[in-house]
Amino acid sequence: MAAAARAGFAARGLIYVLVAVIAVQVAFGGDGGGNQADRGGALGELARQPFGTVMLWVVGVALAGMAVWRLSEAVFGGVGPDGSKLSRRAASLFRFAFYCFLSYSVLAYAAGDRGSGSGSSDRQTDDVTARILEWPGGQWILGIAGAAVVIAGLWISVRALLRTFREDLRTHAMSARTRRVVEALGVTGGTARGVVFAAAGVFALVAAVQHQPGKARGMDDTLRAFRDLPAGPWMLALVALGLAAFGVFSWCNARWRKV
Repeated sequence: MAAAARAGFAARGLIYVLVAVIAVQVAFGGDGGGNQADRGGALGELARQPFGTVMLWVVGVALAGMAVWRLSEAVFGGVGPDGSKLSRRAASLFRFAFYCFLSYSVLAYAAGDRGSGSGSSDRQTDDVTARILEWPGGQWILGIAGAAVVIAGLWISVRALLRTFREDLRTHAMSARTRRVVEALGVTGGTARGVVFAAAGVFALVAAVQHQPGKARGMDDTLRAFRDLPAGPWMLALVALGLAAFGVFSWCNARWRKV
């Protein structure tokens, strides 16, 4: 189980680093090599590398391992004194479902279904938002969901700033210098990830208030929105570096996470 979890963290890190590379290209006037700055774009970039299909299979299987580990946490409880709390088990169950979906999309893409996993997150977000707004009370549902994403993003950033991730790491196995580097990556990466989540939630709220599905944005459009701010290219580059830091921090989790 430990090997499955560590492989999953390594795969997650690779996806975030690839997204960050595309975002940096977008920040300074490029088109990201024709890729979206999201999971689909990362898979497309990976597929074009030597042995890309093999790498996609490895990533998909590794993410499946992450899903199995999260399921074991939901059923048997995680490590630490709080590992068996109902809230921790529920969070693990949600992550299990998420990584099942993520693994399936990567494996389907590796098997040749280029419409799976590689679709634009922006188009998918528009489609889902439009369907929700057609429901009775759809504006309220979307607004609540957007607010929940904003809160989740802020929660992720605050936890990163408070360094709560140290509870999950075998810091005693690190040298003092390594510990400082890992903590810096965790703070920077977690904060940037939370900011992107919160920004996406704000766009969902705007879509709900204005009843316009096109106002909601996926990860790619959310990142590109930073480029439209004053000093935008540098702002997007800063966020991209933060996401890259989170990717590297995921690799650190693959090495030092308590599992």
